[in-house]
Amino acid sequence: MRHINAYQTLIIYASAFILLIVVGLALSIGSYNISIINYFYNDLSKIQESILIKIRYPRVLLSAFVGASLSISGACLQGLFRNPLADPGLIGVSAGAALGATSFIVLGSNHLPNSLTNPYLLPLSSIFGSALVIYTLFSITRGFGKEGITYLLLAGIAVNAFAGVGIGVLTYISDNSELRGLTFWTMGSFGGASLTIIAPAILIIVVSFIWILRESRKLDILQLGEAEAYRLGIDIKKLRFSIIISSAIVVGISVSLSGMIGFVGLIIPHLSRILGGVNHGFLLPSSALAGAMLMVLADLLARTMIKPAELPVGLITSAIGSPFFLWLIFRMRKT
Repeated sequence: MRHINAYQTLIIYASAFILLIVVGLALSIGSYNISIINYFYNDLSKIQESILIKIRYPRVLLSAFVGASLSISGACLQGLFRNPLADPGLIGVSAGAALGATSFIVLGSNHLPNSLTNPYLLPLSSIFGSALVIYTLFSITRGFGKEGITYLLLAGIAVNAFAGVGIGVLTYISDNSELRGLTFWTMGSFGGASLTIIAPAILIIVVSFIWILRESRKLDILQLGEAEAYRLGIDIKKLRFSIIISSAIVVGISVSLSGMIGFVGLIIPHLSRILGGVNHGFLLPSSALAGAMLMVLADLLARTMIKPAELPVGLITSAIGSPFFLWLIFRMRKT
């Protein structure tokens, strides 16, 4: 791997190995425990095999990719804004994506022809909402220097409030069937995962990941400032467009499939920086792996803590992320 040292490479490989172990545990543990080893020896009953292939495998796969998407987008946005508090949920990107998806759920079915109301328009609506928020935030906060952190948080509060109002109004005018779908967005869940729905989404996410990783060196140079990056040959407008679109795609698809899940894009990049360094050649892949690990574990806790009932996975990530956010603010104040 380019631009990373041996220690960082070791961390990435170790993270990948631990992720495989976590995925194995998530596939095995639940209301109905299943041995993964028996699956490889074709020693599962029809019911066990059906649960594993049709329910747990798509769910674990989706949770891993959503965790990776939110984490890598958080790292990218922090690099673009040069702001350590730029999290997709905290600054309103996830809320914008959720508002786009909610608008489609409530309004699309009533005002669009049947030929247009297909499942692929839902993630497109989320992508549009998240891209609009990212561009607006970037336009508002650029040029404020060190005060950009404060203005970014204030803008994020406003965006989240506006999205909350929009979602509230749409919830009020929705019918019973639409209301059940909207509950999904406000709490976050991977319960509706199926291979037919998530396969094309994962393909798009992987392509976006590859595109983002190509920009890692440019993000490193951007940390010197836009003027210095321009003098070093970086096309700032092209880089900005690339990061905004890529982040909007992965966040929009993630929100459309899982609902609003907060703090992952804030926690993971910071832990990766503390563990291995700040260069994006290391930060982006390590954040993706660690984010996948956290989300799979959070989903495992959500479906086993009060089994056979299930907690919203957003509650688990918020319970972890809220104290971390307060600690981060306190740490920044001391420095």
